[in-house]
Amino acid sequence: MRGLIVILFFVFVNQAVFAQKIEIEEVLIAKDSVVYKAIDPLAPSKAAFYSAILPGLGQAYNKKYWKIPIVYGGLATGIYFYADNNKKYNEFRDIYKRRLEGFTDDEYFGIYSDNVIINAQRTFQRNRSISLLVTLGIYVLNIVDANVDAHLIQFNVNNNLSLKPDLRQDDMTYKYNIGLTLNYSFK
Repeated sequence: MRGLIVILFFVFVNQAVFAQKIEIEEVLIAKDSVVYKAIDPLAPSKAAFYSAILPGLGQAYNKKYWKIPIVYGGLATGIYFYADNNKKYNEFRDIYKRRLEGFTDDEYFGIYSDNVIINAQRTFQRNRSISLLVTLGIYVLNIVDANVDAHLIQFNVNNNLSLKPDLRQDDMTYKYNIGLTLNYSFK
């Protein structure tokens, strides 16, 4: 009986001691560092539509203002070369037509033969067509760039996901193995 009283005494004393030491701990919940934005599924089509209406407007919609001078520079260069080649093509075509009519008063008479005039006419016609295709390609590339950029702007890219090259030396042959490592950290 005396042992039971001693055991009960230690149990009550320990509970009293532990009861005094129990404190309410504040639980701090850290807010997630990733800020979620609402995704607008129509943003890529809007950006492409705006770029189709006015080149560079889709880039402005995506807030990539530095791309607008590149778009207009490419379009202006293509239009310039188209106009220049068209002017020279028409000039050599008119010279050839006048030579067929029997006139000998053009500035290239005696310098260039009829075959050279025909070849120059074909060359400028081909260059004019290429300039038109390049200009149309830059216009389409403007639309595609606005669309793709609007798609990519919605992706979450942070430091938890990384892709980096990896270079390791083989222990047997001492040759380097090149590869890519994909690291994703759960934080």
